[in-house]
Amino acid sequence: MDDTKQRELSHETEGIDWGGQVSRPTQLMVHKNSWSDALVKNAHEGLNLPSPDCDRCSVITGECLYYHYGCDGKDDRGWGCGYRTLQTIASWLCLQSTSVSPRHPPNLSEIQQTLIQIGDKPKSFLGSREWIGTIEAVLVLDQLYDVPCRIVHVRHGKELVQAVADLHNHFCTHGSPVMMGGDRDNSSKGILGVCTGTNGSYLLVMDPHYFGCPLDKNLLQKHGWVSWKPVGSLDQCSFYNLCLPLNLRK
Repeated sequence: MDDTKQRELSHETEGIDWGGQVSRPTQLMVHKNSWSDALVKNAHEGLNLPSPDCDRCSVITGECLYYHYGCDGKDDRGWGCGYRTLQTIASWLCLQSTSVSPRHPPNLSEIQQTLIQIGDKPKSFLGSREWIGTIEAVLVLDQLYDVPCRIVHVRHGKELVQAVADLHNHFCTHGSPVMMGGDRDNSSKGILGVCTGTNGSYLLVMDPHYFGCPLDKNLLQKHGWVSWKPVGSLDQCSFYNLCLPLNLRK
């Protein structure tokens, strides 16, 4: 059995391996049926509210897929979380599209090629293990999907509560997943909703750092890969950028 198969059959709760060796990049030819059938759709559905006092809850409209480390056979542990969150957003755009043949979510090489094509990265970026953040996500979504994005910058995690109103408005107006990243907390994450009550606010986080054999929706929720997180549990000293795709509803 080769190393790839052994990794695929590893324990279902295998966590993050920040020191793993990464294989050479490969092109993945994805068609609409294959990419939409192979990944968990709407992994957040069925989650209970984080607190009984929550009186306002706003979540994405429509469907998205859970992209995570290694989900396409490429071992991107330690550097690919931003790419995976971007793919989740792209899946939402594709599944929302009324086009007969919407553009499939780009694979990792296609994301790198796009950034090179528009002049944001040098040619040496292709095939590298360099991570991307919210700014690169803005550029790729604009180039591939003609979707503008808004960046909300939060100077310190302790000020994230000030962005809660922006998130409520975004999910009610645009309905798209949000990409979140920072400096001290440089682990990219998808935000699928926000909930507010008398005891504070919570973010519905889709964590792309899972690596292992495919999990179903129940296991993803059970092991916390998709979960409600108190805003105060995030790094209070890290800055954060939020990428809000402005895909207006018809």
